[in-house]
Amino acid sequence: ILTAMLEQNPADSFARYALAQEFANTGQLDLAVEQYRALIAANADYAAAYFHGGQVYEKLGRLEEARGLYEKGIDVTTRTGDGHARSELEAALNLLPL
Repeated sequence: ILTAMLEQNPADSFARYALAQEFANTGQLDLAVEQYRALIAANADYAAAYFHGGQVYEKLGRLEEARGLYEKGIDVTTRTGDGHARSELEAALNLLPL
């Protein structure tokens, strides 16, 4: 259903986010990363994509990519004034091993 929605409207940020979440929840982590990347490319202000995308990178053991996504998300949420998402991103970044 989500794929069909995106075929009809590739700019549907919520459908792309939901598809990325579905891939992540079913263990299809590489596909999830692709969708988070596409979502951020299309809608750079979609704060949840940075947090959840970073989480997927962590699961894949790609910690530097997770760090970069969290840092970019912090910049975005600072600019957009989304303090809640920013605090989640900061906490996730602080939990990453050095």
